[in-house]
Amino acid sequence: QVQLVESGGGLVQAGGSLRLSCAASGSIDSIKAMGWYRQVFGKQRELVATITSSGSTNYEDSVKGRFTISRDHAKNTMYLQMNSLKPEDTAVYYCLLTSTWYGDEYDYWGQGTQVTVSS
Repeated sequence: QVQLVESGGGLVQAGGSLRLSCAASGSIDSIKAMGWYRQVFGKQRELVATITSSGSTNYEDSVKGRFTISRDHAKNTMYLQMNSLKPEDTAVYYCLLTSTWYGDEYDYWGQGTQVTVSS
């Protein structure tokens, strides 16, 4: 089993910054990719950013140039640096780890961390 623990959420004013962390532990064999998603109550969970095992990154259009995803392989930790935050970034942020095992993929989710941006 894989456990993911997010941290770093909180309340910040518009224009401010936060850094989210996602620490992975447990039976981590082959990580295909990791990512951050966010969800507003009553809406679908949406992609924010992903990073593959080779370091390739992908961002949702509204966060490009403001958010940066990164990984520390030695610590099995993923980060999301969020700058120039806007009220519309308010959501619960979840981390996702996709691992592979003999050709099958497995997704693991963290418990989420609340980010609130005040105007």
